[in-house]
Amino acid sequence: MKNPHTLISQPLITEKATDAMEDGGVYVFKVAKSSNKIEIKAAIEEIFDVKVRNVNTAMQRGKRKRIGRSVGFTNSFKKAIVTLVPGHKIDVL
Repeated sequence: MKNPHTLISQPLITEKATDAMEDGGVYVFKVAKSSNKIEIKAAIEEIFDVKVRNVNTAMQRGKRKRIGRSVGFTNSFKKAIVTLVPGHKIDVL
């Protein structure tokens, strides 16, 4: 198994993710592009010592940015939406 700290990069703190954290025990993390759901589940359980019920993943494409005449893109990344078993909690903030 890969090192769990290299699989889980950082939590994504957005308005939608914060609402999901407060309401239903759903957390969003930025993860390595090569990781799969089983590896993400094992890494979250090992790092935060919680029980994971479900993991959903999505690829987030980079946004188009312009500076003057130059056009570029921000980096693409993979995000994991992790649902915990009721009663478990992660202190992200």
